[in-house]
Amino acid sequence: MTTKVTLDQVLHLAPNIRSSYREAFQNGQAVLDQHHISDSPLRVAHFMAQILHESGGLSIQYESLNYSAERLAKVWPSRFKPKGPLNPADYAHNPQKLANEVYGKRMGNTGANDGYTYRGRGLMQLTGKDSYKEATNILRKETPTAPDLVAAPDEVIGGNWCLAIAAAEWVSKGCNALADQDDIRKITRAINGGLIGLTERMEWAKRTKAVWH
Repeated sequence: MTTKVTLDQVLHLAPNIRSSYREAFQNGQAVLDQHHISDSPLRVAHFMAQILHESGGLSIQYESLNYSAERLAKVWPSRFKPKGPLNPADYAHNPQKLANEVYGKRMGNTGANDGYTYRGRGLMQLTGKDSYKEATNILRKETPTAPDLVAAPDEVIGGNWCLAIAAAEWVSKGCNALADQDDIRKITRAINGGLIGLTERMEWAKRTKAVWH
């Protein structure tokens, strides 16, 4: 039986939802059905827990990267003084310069401004040109008319595509099967590449399971 995901349920969990995400969930049932996420309450609960964590309760569209000098040394200790070579004061509260420094020349970023252009975005916080390319390929297998996210990265946060992108990535990483096992650690590794934010993700999962059960 299909698990329904209503806008009221989403708003209950995410009162500060961005308008584009709101628009996506208003018309989102078909996307969740297409990707078999709505096949069970457990799948929905785990999917929602991950995107709620990644997007700060559906309130974050772009990765902020607006850090103080003190915070930079903690987030990227190997890059910034006292342990790293760079002076954090040169990058504090300058998201563009920071993104190009920390994301440049990796994750497929080759252009001078690619680090900033392909900074974290959307419900799954896609980061790096390679991720945008991969998401385009996954999406176009399902919908050949889907946009080129490398050429139009802001489509990742738009109401038309943000949920489809997150759902396609979820499926491509085998997360439906992991959700069936109720294994939040494996899901987090699949989404994040590690276990960053596991405690918060577990907290979100408790809340989403109370809504979909």
